[in-house]
Amino acid sequence: MLRALVLDRGDLSFREIPSHDLKAACDRPDLVLWVDVERPSDADLERLRREFDFHPLAVEDCRNRHQRPKVDEYPGYYFIVLYEAALEGGRIELAELAIFLGKNYVVTVHNGPLRAFPVAERLWHASTDLAERGSGLLAYLLIDTIVDAYFPLLDEISEGMNALEERIFEGPGFSAVQDVFRMKKDLLVLRRVVAPLRDVFNTLLRREQPVFSRATSIYFQDVYDHLIRIADSIDNLRDMLSSAMDAYLSVANQRTNLVMKRLTATATILMSVTLIASIFGMNFHHMPELHWRYGYVGALTAMLAVGALLYAYFKVNRWL
Repeated sequence: MLRALVLDRGDLSFREIPSHDLKAACDRPDLVLWVDVERPSDADLERLRREFDFHPLAVEDCRNRHQRPKVDEYPGYYFIVLYEAALEGGRIELAELAIFLGKNYVVTVHNGPLRAFPVAERLWHASTDLAERGSGLLAYLLIDTIVDAYFPLLDEISEGMNALEERIFEGPGFSAVQDVFRMKKDLLVLRRVVAPLRDVFNTLLRREQPVFSRATSIYFQDVYDHLIRIADSIDNLRDMLSSAMDAYLSVANQRTNLVMKRLTATATILMSVTLIASIFGMNFHHMPELHWRYGYVGALTAMLAVGALLYAYFKVNRWL
């Protein structure tokens, strides 16, 4: 599905145009063109290549999904790949977005609906006073909306981590270990899309950019700063998860030691009682106490006394 929206920088009006007018709109410097292609067919990609003279390699990257976040520079435009992230059912879901950024056009290609698009379009309509920024402003609004969505995602992961730490200290269980590794996997997925994206904007900010002015590139500096904060937050959360795992192992070892101490104390009590019983259970005929009238009661009393003394000793020393 192909949708084309233009901003007339003369009267600051927005309107949609049919797909057969793309080339004419692209050739007009007074217009800013946004072409959005959702779930593109081969015919849609071929039309983009023909109308905008895109390089076949860039079009091929749109056809083959799961590209690494990157920026490629072609004559007259940039080709950018990035990912929108969202938490679905406790797992991070990524949506790939390819952007062709030219002097007066932005072409977006993706395989499903993106949450950032309605927000970016609303902001674009509200930013007509910055219409002279051209396509760079629209690209900034799209990318900044996607990047800013990482912050509440990390906040949600952080809250889940705090709850996980409380569960660990209340009593470690196998589910806590599963949650630790699930969160580590989610953070690894985020890092894989954020770290290269940080390099993307680092590259954009340091290249000679004929596509948009230096004044427009300042907006991309803001996105770059956000990406640095997000990458640092991811690293901090990963360190916290490692600490949580260490805490889990420490608590588990402490509980194991406590169980072993209790088993040892119980075994010691039983062994002491069994020692007395085994002595009086020997079958030698000339045992001194064998025919003692109170031998049975005396043996039971000795066993109870030894058991009680050992129990009191272990209780005082907190082994029981």
